[in-house]
Amino acid sequence: MRYQSIPSSLFTDRRKEFARKMVSASVAIFCSNDPMPRSGDQFYPFRQDVALFALSGLDQPGTIIVLCPDAKKKSNREIAFILPQDPEHLIWHGERYSQKQASAVSGISTIYTIDQWDRIMPSLIRTSSTIYTHPRQADRSETEVRTENDRMNEKLKQLYPEHNHLSAHAILTRMLMLKHPAELDLMRKAVQVTGRAFDSVLHDIRPGMYEYEVEARLTYEISRHGCQHAFEPIVASGGSACTLHYVRNNKLIGKDDLVLIDFGAEYACMASDMTRTIPASGRFSKRQKAIYTSVLNVLNEVTSMMRPGVMLSDLNKEAGHLIEGELVRLKIISNRDLRRQDPAHPLRKKYFMHGIGHHLGYDVHDVSDRRAPLKAGMVITCEPGLYIPEEQIGIRLENDILITRGKPKNLMVDIPIELEEIEDIMN
Repeated sequence: MRYQSIPSSLFTDRRKEFARKMVSASVAIFCSNDPMPRSGDQFYPFRQDVALFALSGLDQPGTIIVLCPDAKKKSNREIAFILPQDPEHLIWHGERYSQKQASAVSGISTIYTIDQWDRIMPSLIRTSSTIYTHPRQADRSETEVRTENDRMNEKLKQLYPEHNHLSAHAILTRMLMLKHPAELDLMRKAVQVTGRAFDSVLHDIRPGMYEYEVEARLTYEISRHGCQHAFEPIVASGGSACTLHYVRNNKLIGKDDLVLIDFGAEYACMASDMTRTIPASGRFSKRQKAIYTSVLNVLNEVTSMMRPGVMLSDLNKEAGHLIEGELVRLKIISNRDLRRQDPAHPLRKKYFMHGIGHHLGYDVHDVSDRRAPLKAGMVITCEPGLYIPEEQIGIRLENDILITRGKPKNLMVDIPIELEEIEDIMN
């Protein structure tokens, strides 16, 4: 782990919060992620399961945590199982948590090695009538991957068919949509590093570079501040910016190109997500300025609406209306076109085809109930864009917005976004 130690009170608070929402006489079981194979005998960098990390902070494979708030013995109400110390593993891969270290990180007093599972758990499960597990539930995923949580869910259903089996997903979603103050501190650190990386690019980028050179600068700054990418970065020059999830990052940047950069640092599993669009030459053309100003206008207007009680669907609807007005101002469509458009297929969708934002947290597209109104403590991105392939221009601007009881708080307020500020720094 490259991040500094996190107060265990965060994880203790999250476990208490989850336990309060469990039905009586129940047990909840959460497993760590598997190491993901890359090729041959190599693996991708380990990324912990969100639920297990949020509830314990334990950041290694082979970990299980158990919550049983109604257990008679206090020591059985919170349990963590970890991999045992192994001299051979120490030589090849480094140290694992000791039981004392795992307790200090998580705030869980009762720590067993994983080989004690079959001795401890059957009696604890039999005293419960309901079992919560956390099988994978990623709505946006295109690849089916069986996880340790999936396997645990199936195994427990086979071993305990008489129990009531529930998914922890709904409780976790309601809980994690509202950020703990310590989680917001982690996110602010991620945002700060994102800003430093962007500042470095503003001073470094120039025509004739390859997009991957810009990506390399981002990666360098993110890594040297103890972070990693929250998602695969997008560095899209010219017409490539009209591809929403362009990640090839392999084109030569032209002198008249705008460069759309969508990236975010992740610190201690907490993500940031920012998009800026900048001129490779350091100066916007007149047309580029006009389109940029339109997108910035929509960003500012929608951000001002992001208050408790507002629905994401309301923000999307208003963003659509604002985009239509800007398209008319830019002479891309006319008022006559708007009057004649098919409401089921609005013309703006050709130029702005995605949503205005999403929840942000332990995942860049964080767990959420999109039917729920905004509440204080949520963090939502605001990311309008205009994509005009015939002009080889794609502009998206994105900030991370903390919903408060009063005005929305832009966590990226210190990161340059105004036209004049961008040009001043680049020149």
